[in-house]
Amino acid sequence: PERAWELADLARQAGLSRSAFAARATALLGEPLGHHLRRLRLSRAAVLLGETTLPVKVVAARVGYDSEPAFARAFARAHGVSPVAYRQARRREEGALEAGRAGG
Repeated sequence: PERAWELADLARQAGLSRSAFAARATALLGEPLGHHLRRLRLSRAAVLLGETTLPVKVVAARVGYDSEPAFARAFARAHGVSPVAYRQARRREEGALEAGRAGG
């Protein structure tokens, strides 16, 4: 997801015009390609934040964001919390699950 996908390049590789490629992608995905890609990137970011200790700046870069603040804004719009708050909540959830297993 860190690759800078350009619609014109993808269309050219598929042998289609930009507009034809965009229309086909939207029909197949049920949403514009840009929206689909953003959703995939932010979903991947959630996994990285929850399962790794990578700095937020590194997570942002791994999912295609050049700017950590832009990533943080997009992530908060998609998930309702900042990347840091998301990571903290995941850690608390994991701790509660582990405590439950240990006591059960």
